[in-house]
Amino acid sequence: MDLIEILKDRGLVAQVTHEPELKEHLGTAKRTVYAGFDPTAPSLHVGHLMPIMGLRRFQQAGHRVIAIAGGGTALVGDPTGKTELRNMLTQDQITSNLVGITKQLGVFLKLDDPKDGLVLNNVDWLGSLSYLEFLRDIGPHFSVNRMLTAECFRQRMEKGLSFLEFNYMLLQSYDFLHLYRSQQCTLQIGGDDQWSNILSGMELIRRLGAENSGVAQAFCLTMPLLTTSDGRKMGKTEKGAVWLDPTLTSPYEYFQYWRNVEDAKVGECLAYFTDLPMDEVRALGAYTGSAINQAKLKLAYETTKLLHGETAAQEAQQSAQRLFAGVPADDAASGPEATLPKQAVIDGLDILDLLRLTGLAPSRAEARRLVTQGGVTINKAVISDPAFRLAVADFSGSQGALLRKGKKAFLWVKLTD
Repeated sequence: MDLIEILKDRGLVAQVTHEPELKEHLGTAKRTVYAGFDPTAPSLHVGHLMPIMGLRRFQQAGHRVIAIAGGGTALVGDPTGKTELRNMLTQDQITSNLVGITKQLGVFLKLDDPKDGLVLNNVDWLGSLSYLEFLRDIGPHFSVNRMLTAECFRQRMEKGLSFLEFNYMLLQSYDFLHLYRSQQCTLQIGGDDQWSNILSGMELIRRLGAENSGVAQAFCLTMPLLTTSDGRKMGKTEKGAVWLDPTLTSPYEYFQYWRNVEDAKVGECLAYFTDLPMDEVRALGAYTGSAINQAKLKLAYETTKLLHGETAAQEAQQSAQRLFAGVPADDAASGPEATLPKQAVIDGLDILDLLRLTGLAPSRAEARRLVTQGGVTINKAVISDPAFRLAVADFSGSQGALLRKGKKAFLWVKLTD
């Protein structure tokens, strides 16, 4: 199969422009493709994995990839998917965030040789733009009427769209034009919510990118958004985002997140986020009943290995196995651990959410069943009230709180500031 068909086979194509021409374009030479990541936090999260894995697939196929760390666009803020204006970051905050994000991108992409892949910061060219020249050169190629039909803007019209945010599409489009001219980049990829922005960049290149009387070739490809079966965004828990930084989401917590993915999404996630061959993915995705747990364990192991390495994945898997292996609960050194922010307890964390967050129960409904049947203890005290709320004092032991389900499954839960 050609690369686009490979991506489709893995479910990684939502929309694509000029598909026949793009297939020919990719099949005749090594091309350059890019995706952008705004450093709005000190770490990327699970929601960023789709474009990261998209770049990884292109690089595996022999193409050159560019990851844009958007130090310039982050100063403006992408309105996509937001109901109100983003918090404005300082340049120092953005610079600090870039350090961790660049490191994480290097885990998934080969960035040692610029001929194969590199990370660029768009503040390097956006920061030196003359605003008047930018308006005169770029502004005439954008229709305000058309921009307002874009989903990223249309959703915001009721609550108010700032002029600052209105510039974001122009800046992202200019990124694509700059990369086309300076890096011979001909394809931008991203999440499907970025379709309008990416399409605008492609059209700008086709108007301004051609040198002499040649024809500028530029293409767009978007990937599906990562959602649950009922349409909610994946990549979040009650603790917040599932981060790629191990200091924010530990390898064990990351493993448990994928271990608890809903049954209907296991096959998709194996295709999206692992390097397993598709024959194996399809076989695992076809498991039903209790057998689906084996597919989930494979998903959790492969995704954790890809991000944190094989040793961390093995340790997380062993901790998960010990969780249900009946290790004596008083042997703290051999027991698995989980961490929770202290604020979550102060805010009123209940026993049902604690069981779900730690992976001892897949849902609040299952957690409620366990509690009402007397199968849950905290520090050896039976918890029979589903409304029971934890207190910071419950975690005051040297190893934290001992949470047990039944006779065998247990773990130590510690609080972090």
